[in-house]
Amino acid sequence: MTSEERLRYAATVTGFMPVEEGLALYELARSLPVGATLLEIGAWCGRSSVFLGAGAAERDGVLFSLDHHHGSEENQQGWDYFDPVLVDPHDGRLNTLPVWQHTIAEAALEAVVIGLVGESTLVGSRLHLSFDLVFIDGGHGTEPAWNDYHTWAPRVRPGGVLAIHDVFENPLDGGRPPYEIYLRALEEGFSLRSVCGSLRVLERLA
Repeated sequence: MTSEERLRYAATVTGFMPVEEGLALYELARSLPVGATLLEIGAWCGRSSVFLGAGAAERDGVLFSLDHHHGSEENQQGWDYFDPVLVDPHDGRLNTLPVWQHTIAEAALEAVVIGLVGESTLVGSRLHLSFDLVFIDGGHGTEPAWNDYHTWAPRVRPGGVLAIHDVFENPLDGGRPPYEIYLRALEEGFSLRSVCGSLRVLERLA
């Protein structure tokens, strides 16, 4: 499958990532060094995984896609972003993993995108890797957002990039934690590289 075909497919995958921002992730991934190692935190049904994976494939890179696949707070029953189609009839919980697996297979990215299923800090305590790119788009509540930042931002290599999704300066536009971790990153050795919608891309200077 070509990159163009993958990008067209990504736009059809269930998810919340605007296509423009997904294309920015693709361009970011394909700008990395050959053999780059990427990590995304928060995959949902795999839309961002395909955008990032399409770029990584062009650079002979690998994307680790980390998610517990049971959804964030806002995805649960009674909240605005609840999707009953994604409920597992076996235990009544949201489970996006089968859909994510289908997405990666359909995009012919199984040799590029590696699924990590588990809680972010637990995986981080055992997976001792550094990354050319870390994309944070997991839970947007205070505790999960800060846990993701503290666990994974230090793993960005010098010269690598940290991308944060759903960063809104105006509180009326979205929740505070992604914006707050973005501000912290600017204080801790990252420099703003680009902006696309709510996506902020920062580069580690040292």
